[in-house]
Amino acid sequence: MSARPRIPRPGHRWANTLLSQERLFITSFLLLIALGTLGLRLVPAFYSGPSLNWLDALFTMTSAVCVTGLIVVDTATYFTPLGQAWVLLFIQLGGLGMITFATLIIVALGARPTLQYEAAASAPAAGVSRLDYRSLTRSVFGFTIAFETAGAVLLWLAWGPKLGWSEAIFPAVFHSISAFCNAGFSTFSDSLMAFQEAPFTLLVIMALIVVGGLGFLTMADLRSNHWGRGRFLRLALNTRLIIVATAVLLLGGWLGFAFFEWRGSLADLPLVPKLVNALFMSVTARTAGFNTVDYGATTDAGAFFTILLMSVGGSPGSTAGGLKTTTVAVIALVAWSRLRGFRFTQAGARSIPEETVQRAIGLFVVAAAVVVSGVFALTITEEGRVAAAADRRFLGYVFEGASAFNTVGLSLNVTPGLSSTGRVVITLLMFLGRVGLLAFAAAIARRAAGAVSRLRYAFEGVVIG
Repeated sequence: MSARPRIPRPGHRWANTLLSQERLFITSFLLLIALGTLGLRLVPAFYSGPSLNWLDALFTMTSAVCVTGLIVVDTATYFTPLGQAWVLLFIQLGGLGMITFATLIIVALGARPTLQYEAAASAPAAGVSRLDYRSLTRSVFGFTIAFETAGAVLLWLAWGPKLGWSEAIFPAVFHSISAFCNAGFSTFSDSLMAFQEAPFTLLVIMALIVVGGLGFLTMADLRSNHWGRGRFLRLALNTRLIIVATAVLLLGGWLGFAFFEWRGSLADLPLVPKLVNALFMSVTARTAGFNTVDYGATTDAGAFFTILLMSVGGSPGSTAGGLKTTTVAVIALVAWSRLRGFRFTQAGARSIPEETVQRAIGLFVVAAAVVVSGVFALTITEEGRVAAAADRRFLGYVFEGASAFNTVGLSLNVTPGLSSTGRVVITLLMFLGRVGLLAFAAAIARRAAGAVSRLRYAFEGVVIG
């Protein structure tokens, strides 16, 4: 007879470790934002003109650390190269901090980045005890630097002939880091609109965005598996869900934007650039925030479609924000399994633990509630202000709220016109979207781990539907 697995109690070492990670995760982002804000406010050399006030400095650094990309001033003209480098530093720190802390917390929650870690969802304590945190952190840094360096070199080669080889170095490095971190900040006033007909540049940026959005857990699992001797690619279910969900969303987004914007914002482009820009719109909506078209000129269908894609976000353990692909995938699988009459949620010849299902549903409800509350707050604080075209004002608020919470950075030209209170609302949404959901997930797991009571009240049915 097998022994019953021991459930970690609130005082258990695993629960305490998870709690300390959760607090360290939130505190590190708060400290980064505070330090960046002080620098922006107190160093005149960062500006080509007057310095930002405290609120706008806080907004800018929250957007940078939370790798969102929403801006209240033009990064290209308002800041000196030194000021741009300061913003870039905090984009990198925010991106690396998110990858590192998110990966550690996710592994503690029971994910399995590689077969060597063996952190099964049903036994998170065992997985955490065998995890080599130092090795994992070194791998995350190496993974990040390798891709950012490759991206910078490719962008430098693409931009050197046009900008000058020496002048192209900083923009190439800036955009490579910003793209990999899914930040969306740019040293060009029009973001990437000048490169609408430069497919190579857009493909490099898209590759950096997608890789950064896949996350280290996925890349580590892909690296640890290989084809050979008739063996199929052995991947964790988590990795397979991420790859399938990402592919479906990118392809569906590409087709959707080509359909909605073919005669809209893409109308003046030749055939090949139309297709490339439609794909770029699909990729950048996954929390990247760069734009090659004016989103204020998109169709209502295209804008709403962007909101839907922004709400999904990237993958766990990545630089991207949003609900995450796995959360949405699990919820979709729950619906599909129930429609087929299955008691358990199934995917890839595996059953997903009920605890994971409940966590996904909880995160979805919390995320929806936060976004709805933020949008409602904007409708109150921005009443009477011209934040978007008169017939698109509410759509602009929804777009702005979804973009902020999911750390995307796209806007229907709403951000610069926000009131002070509206900027506070967006700042809170950016922070909550960046650290809130993961911290909430960790809190759920910690409380679930300590829920050892066997008490259950009697069942009573409730009419649904």
